[in-house]
Amino acid sequence: MLSLKNHFLMAMPHLEDSPFAGSLCYLCDHDDNGTMGVMVNRPLELTLDALLEQLELEIQDPSALSAPVYFGGPVHKDRGFILHRGDSSDWDSSLQVSEEIALTTSMDILQALAKGEGPEHFLVCLGCSGWEPGQLEEELKDNAWLTVEGRADILFELPPEQRLQASAGALGVDLNLMTREAGHS
Repeated sequence: MLSLKNHFLMAMPHLEDSPFAGSLCYLCDHDDNGTMGVMVNRPLELTLDALLEQLELEIQDPSALSAPVYFGGPVHKDRGFILHRGDSSDWDSSLQVSEEIALTTSMDILQALAKGEGPEHFLVCLGCSGWEPGQLEEELKDNAWLTVEGRADILFELPPEQRLQASAGALGVDLNLMTREAGHS
């Protein structure tokens, strides 16, 4: 099986009635046990400083804490998933997704962000997106998604509203020109 770890999933236009409509999902794990990722273009009306206050963490450096918190997906909506540039060995519970990108789920990274000692580039997501073994592959066969290799510059340097089109552009595709009808040839 070809792994889609470190790839973007772009929702096709015909998924308009789905919780994934208009979404860009970054896949952090994909193997025989299933697939896990986080949506990276859906900011919530919640900022990191407000989240840290809810968690009763003392904010010592407010410099980057006005960053939005993202809706990562419909699974584990009460858990935080932090995508960041850097090494996963710096944090208690991390997965190195690519040479450049890691996913951390432990509280120590939030404590470090509150102190101004966390990674410079990060996205905080509440919830994740998950697929059972074989489920994503079936959705790909049904033309529900486009895939392209993930890129840190799209994740961390572009505003959320530009990430989906930038990912599609990496494939030479303009999602605005795609039909809402799915088909097979």
